[in-house]
Amino acid sequence: MALRNHSTITQFILIGLSDDPHIQALLFVLFLGIYLVTLTGNLTMILVIRTDSHLHSPMYYFLSNLSFLDLCLSSVTLPKLLEDLLSEKKTISVEGCLAQAFFVFLTPGNEACLLSVMAYDRYVAICHPLLYDQVMSNQLCKGLVWGTWGLASLNAVIIVLLAINLDFCDAQTIHHYTCELPSLFPLSCSDISANISILSFSTIFLGLGNFFPIFFSYVHIIINILSISSTTGRSKSFSTCSSHLIAVILFFGSGMLRYLMPPSGSSLDLLSSLQYSVITPMLNPLIYSLRNKEVKTAVKRTLGKYLQYFRQ
Repeated sequence: MALRNHSTITQFILIGLSDDPHIQALLFVLFLGIYLVTLTGNLTMILVIRTDSHLHSPMYYFLSNLSFLDLCLSSVTLPKLLEDLLSEKKTISVEGCLAQAFFVFLTPGNEACLLSVMAYDRYVAICHPLLYDQVMSNQLCKGLVWGTWGLASLNAVIIVLLAINLDFCDAQTIHHYTCELPSLFPLSCSDISANISILSFSTIFLGLGNFFPIFFSYVHIIINILSISSTTGRSKSFSTCSSHLIAVILFFGSGMLRYLMPPSGSSLDLLSSLQYSVITPMLNPLIYSLRNKEVKTAVKRTLGKYLQYFRQ
């Protein structure tokens, strides 16, 4: 990533979450714990889904990809945050900042597309159960996942290429704990109106473009569930998609807020970023495991196999 030669700064300063050393120490312990829980939870989900034959179905194939994305997203933001909480100089090179901005934009964009795909999977499973195996073929599932990566990657490349061509002259303080485009653009001494417009369009395209399929999928799902006469059947049908619905609300609520609202450097910017890039990746495996009997059973089965292996 080569910047124009007349950019006069070589690094940015990340303000972070606090400048109080005592609070920074507490935040380091907190976010280290969150990162370890995120790594453990998502790696466990991937391992269990890959090794347990009972979970070799489209829904869990998508869920393992979601866990991988959550691992990527937390690993893009949290290690740098943890480093800055322990260091006096909270700096990042311009190239490093743009690289981080690319991955921070790529991974949530991919996750938004994947959540839409998962909603379609639940729609087919609940509204057309007899056609499920035929519609959600292995080939289609792989194609959908590769499609989410392709769309999100193209979108992120276009946005970051525009950022690379910006000039950064004097202002170098980012009022955030990570390099996000809404916080990065105001530091440029170039005209950023086109960048802001394209970023807003991209966010709306990925956000609403994936939210509407999710919305219409759940409208059909709810109508179908309400038509079931048995209370047990209704409860069972709803339980298969309730975890996904919670994940959608957590992710889209904070992600859309962060990228559509004008950057203000306020605590709301920090909280919305923390919600979608730190808290949601930690909660997703907990949500899907605690509310899913098949996953809980598979986790116990897998842990039992490994414990038995180590005892021998």
